Amino acid sequence: MNIRIAIADDHQLFLKSLSLLVAGFNGFSIVAEAVNGKELLDKIAALPSPPDIVLLDVNMPVMDGPKATAQLQKLYPGLRIAALSMKENDGTIITMLKAGCCAYLLKDIHPVELEKALREIHESGYYHNDASNVNYRRLILQSEQQETITEREKEFLSLACSDLTYKAIAQKMNVSERTVDGYREILFHKLNVQSRTGMVLEALRRQLVSL
Repeated sequence: MNIRIAIADDHQLFLKSLSLLVAGFNGFSIVAEAVNGKELLDKIAALPSPPDIVLLDVNMPVMDGPKATAQLQKLYPGLRIAALSMKENDGTIITMLKAGCCAYLLKDIHPVELEKALREIHESGYYHNDASNVNYRRLILQSEQQETITEREKEFLSLACSDLTYKAIAQKMNVSERTVDGYREILFHKLNVQSRTGMVLEALRRQLVSL
């Protein structure tokens, strides 16, 4: 098995270090490196076939992560794109997921976790670190009846997939912040996740919301 990876990051030392790291994983190869989204698009276009996975920095000059993701999804539907970022920010995460990313990885991720993430992205099409074992969770979902999600909870999920803060969501729903906290905790339990990122990805995977 050869999992072909393309990487874009405007910090060249990080780019080269990440490329060497990923190339060292068993069954992985680097097919393109770029310092911005435009260069990445050009390099992928020159390949015989698109890569299996793209690792894409969020903040880059010329063409940033969200714009590059949207272009890649338009040109190569179904291409698996993982966002790379220095910080975990709800607004940035939602922006990248809306653009078409299937994972959001922090740059300080441990190499072992990175390899695990890349393999899960290749095998299942998405990754979030709330899931200690995606395949196990899938078996549970297949063997047990999914818990019902109410219309009000679906409304909260839809708003949670925007860049609104939880306080703003409470105002939109005309409820208290404590009520919104309750919706969040209930959905964390029902979707078996531990973060807003995980909740959004799981809601999209189950097609409970659309962007």
